[in-house]
Amino acid sequence: MKEAIKYLSKKDQTLLHILENFGNPVIQKREEGFASMCHIILEQQVSIASAQACYNKLQSYFIEINPINILNATDEELKKCGISRQKIIYLKDLAIKVITNEIDFASFSLKTETQIRAELIKIKGVGNWSIEVYLMFCLQSPDIIPLGDIAIKNTLKELYNCQTIEEMELLSNNWKPFRTFASYTIWHYYLKKRGKI
Repeated sequence: MKEAIKYLSKKDQTLLHILENFGNPVIQKREEGFASMCHIILEQQVSIASAQACYNKLQSYFIEINPINILNATDEELKKCGISRQKIIYLKDLAIKVITNEIDFASFSLKTETQIRAELIKIKGVGNWSIEVYLMFCLQSPDIIPLGDIAIKNTLKELYNCQTIEEMELLSNNWKPFRTFASYTIWHYYLKKRGKI
């Protein structure tokens, strides 16, 4: 973290201002594997609190969130955990792909980011945002910027007057090879400004 702070503070005055005035972001670390991918799917297009509530219900109901339990669960059981019909389809598709070894989370440490992306994109309902969050939170990839994230986009518009994804990509190139830490810093600012942390 120290190396990233030093590098980004020199490269970008706005990030330096955030770090000096709002403190360092908390770096999330989630376990690798099926359960974390389920959690990320639940986080799509809803608040963090709402997704966490669903995940907690799922964990309480099944004790262990694994592919067999999810695949064997009825839609009604999953709906009682607050999961939408669409996301039930996504979770079951993920479960099938893990059971049939189409996706092997245990092998990700031996694979390139490109190979991991190619596996995860096969899951129904999983796009770049979900993959990038998995890379950041679970695999601790150091150079990810999830430009599909609403908080990231809105903050880049606010602080840098970036209006297009192309402008945001160009800006984020200045933060290589520490775009993940820059992303955490931007999320930190977004949440602090809104009194959410």
